[in-house]
Amino acid sequence: MRQWGCPGPGGGGGGGEATHQVLGRLRFLLQCSECFRRARPLPAALCYVPCEVQYKICKDPAAAASSRSLLSVWDSPGPARGSKRAARATIEVRKGGCLRATGEEYRNSAGLWVKLSKVTAGQRPGLEEGWVLAQRFGDGRDKLVPVDPVERIQQQHQTFGTDYKPVASWEQVVDLMYSMQLGEKPVPVEPDEAVVQKLRYKSMPPNWSYEQDMELGRFLYDITETEQHCKDCVKDHLNGIEVSSQLDDFKVSHLTDNQGDTYWESSGSPGQHWVRLHMKKGSIIMKLWLMLNACINSYVPRRVAVYGGPANRLQHLRTVLINENSYQDVCILRDMKTHVPVLEIRILECREQGYNVRLRGIKFKSFWERDLNLNADMFQAAHLVRYPLLEGVDADMLYHRAVVIQRFTQLLDSVLGYLIPISDESDSTFSGMKPFLQLCKLGKTLVTHCLQSSESKPPRMLPKLLINRQLAREHRAHPELDPSGRNTVFTQVYENLKPSKTNNHLLNYRWPQTHSQWWECDFTTEGIIDNGGGFRDCLTDISEELCPSSGDVPVPLPFFVRTSNQGNSSSDTRDMYVPNPSCKDFPKYEWIGQLMGAALRSKEILVLALPSLVWKQLSGEEVIWSKDFAAVDVELVKLLEMLEEVDREAFNFMFGKELTYTTVRSDQRVVELIPKGASTVVRFEDRMEFIRLVQKARLEESKEQVAAIRAGLLCVVPQAVLDLLTWQELERKVCGNPEVTVDELKNYITFEGFDSSRLQQFWDALKNFTSGERPLSCSSPTGPGLQGRSFPLECPLAFPTLKVTPALFPVLSQRTSAASSSSSPAAAAFRFSSPSTQTGPCESGCPAGCGPAMQTLDPSLLSPKP
Repeated sequence: MRQWGCPGPGGGGGGGEATHQVLGRLRFLLQCSECFRRARPLPAALCYVPCEVQYKICKDPAAAASSRSLLSVWDSPGPARGSKRAARATIEVRKGGCLRATGEEYRNSAGLWVKLSKVTAGQRPGLEEGWVLAQRFGDGRDKLVPVDPVERIQQQHQTFGTDYKPVASWEQVVDLMYSMQLGEKPVPVEPDEAVVQKLRYKSMPPNWSYEQDMELGRFLYDITETEQHCKDCVKDHLNGIEVSSQLDDFKVSHLTDNQGDTYWESSGSPGQHWVRLHMKKGSIIMKLWLMLNACINSYVPRRVAVYGGPANRLQHLRTVLINENSYQDVCILRDMKTHVPVLEIRILECREQGYNVRLRGIKFKSFWERDLNLNADMFQAAHLVRYPLLEGVDADMLYHRAVVIQRFTQLLDSVLGYLIPISDESDSTFSGMKPFLQLCKLGKTLVTHCLQSSESKPPRMLPKLLINRQLAREHRAHPELDPSGRNTVFTQVYENLKPSKTNNHLLNYRWPQTHSQWWECDFTTEGIIDNGGGFRDCLTDISEELCPSSGDVPVPLPFFVRTSNQGNSSSDTRDMYVPNPSCKDFPKYEWIGQLMGAALRSKEILVLALPSLVWKQLSGEEVIWSKDFAAVDVELVKLLEMLEEVDREAFNFMFGKELTYTTVRSDQRVVELIPKGASTVVRFEDRMEFIRLVQKARLEESKEQVAAIRAGLLCVVPQAVLDLLTWQELERKVCGNPEVTVDELKNYITFEGFDSSRLQQFWDALKNFTSGERPLSCSSPTGPGLQGRSFPLECPLAFPTLKVTPALFPVLSQRTSAASSSSSPAAAAFRFSSPSTQTGPCESGCPAGCGPAMQTLDPSLLSPKP
């Protein structure tokens, strides 16, 4: 099997995993994907939990030495700090002793809980079952670490041989049940059927849908991304790092600086390079990764050995042969059971017989930090405000559903390299997995590798384009005078770049991310020297011509039309556009796709207000009528839903003989659904066929135009990238992130003269806003000489000055301009206005070219609450 530059399914990174294991996991994932799509119970193997696990006490090294530990027993997974609920009993575990528990685990803000087995609970009179806190998050107390029972290991070694490893995890059960194996198969540890059934059935509330699974996946992604920014496992659990040698500019500190463009480089003899990790006491490694630097192949490790133990008695733990196609994070060690004070990574061999080695970094997860991003308390109602499909669902149900989704994505991560790129034949089966791709850790690495491996050298000289923006402005005012739009900035740029006798050097847009300018603009009569600002203004003009941000102006170009929702005041997606079904200028649609691909590869953005219906077709995801087309024409979706449920009498009363086999497209043209459909009346008994035909016609009305855009996109971006990106990620990479978080604002806004309590009230108020209620609309000032200067924002009623640095402007997407028109009082409380293009100092003393910077801040947000 061909692998797309990623480690094998076991995460070990080296290719030591068998092909039959990969095939088994792929077969299992397809079955799970179908269960998700059909809202059916997931396979039992994914929900496997052993009936019994033995835990050993791992003493806190910082605490006073003691020969015993006392564990509180609770009726249910119990309280976080400050709770008044009392424990039910106390169990004493002596040093070296073990505690028997079921395999069921539960995580909340207090920590990781395990359920006692009946054998252990029965040792206390009147105690049939209970829960104990195995590890308290963020605390250095004693911890419970799972160990394999000695008697079970001895028995299994006698049956299967000394090399046998017991089957006691859900991953092993999946491999055992779905992989083809010769000889006698091992027998897994007996499952806890009650817990398995809970994960299979009780994690799916009545009427649970695939759309809710997708929403839950998006929620987990948002939560995980937020928490990953706050955690650094390396710094928390590492005392120090030593290396065999280093160059002055590529030191050992680069191994832990979390920067993608820095690396450590050795300076010594081949085979003598090593990295030594000094671990903090009590830390137990769950996974250890090498972060490769693949710029020069001869610097990439080929064979690595890991040793561990006390510094003077290191023992060999594992040797890894790294796959020749791997260029990302490679897992070289996993599932340690005990603390190892020193880990030494020895680089035995480099590719192409290279002398020295380069590593971008080292990262790992300690045992008790596994799955810390997932706990039941994150599903409280206050956290689900922005996820309407999850509101009202029991928090425990959501938690258990999230557990199986996390298992699914973990397995998907292990074989992702074998799925990419997706063939047309397997596209429909793979589409069920795409919503969960954003949870896969390997996906981003593969996207980066695919983009870098398909780069081309940028042109030596930028094309210089003569653009008349005055003509473009005149056309915007009266586009009906020239439907072709030949005076628009879009058409002027396109005509300048297309092949001709004077221009036979086509741009392929496959340039490195650092190549930030694609052409140079010479604006007629404006006298502007384009050092990048003119180019970005040009992109902004193109975006505005394709999809105007205001609904009150005509659309200057014929390529996109406004959706029906723009005339519907009740819709929350009123600012969207769809490709014009009547426009057949496919070469220009392809060029739009190329610009989208160029934006994806670079740091520039092309702001196109397209609904999920279009983005899903571009990324290859399955389109859902009730959800995706509602962003185009919500009234039609509601009408067809009503038509499906109506009885005969109501049908005849509402429609009579006026309903025919026709529908109105987004371009306002009436099309027939069947031959002579305009004269054929829809009968009550045929209404379901009519609904199907309407849905098909409307979903496919822009099929040719979207196909042309996708063809242009694929000229710039490898198909593997579109396979790996969800539609939300594709939209963010092309258009920028439409949401500005409070944490981002804190990074870019400085306050002068405010006391901490008033500022905290202000930030608390902003946190309660939805993304639509944070109308932060800023354009990046593109005039020269603005970098590093501050733009004062002055508050009314003699409030002190707030300062906003220019670094904020690129973060704030233009797409929030629609939200700026919100009538919500909360939304009106705090907003930025876009800088104009005037030159010279403004009234408030800002630097030249920034425009008016007098901003308002509602003082009520900073006033003490009663």
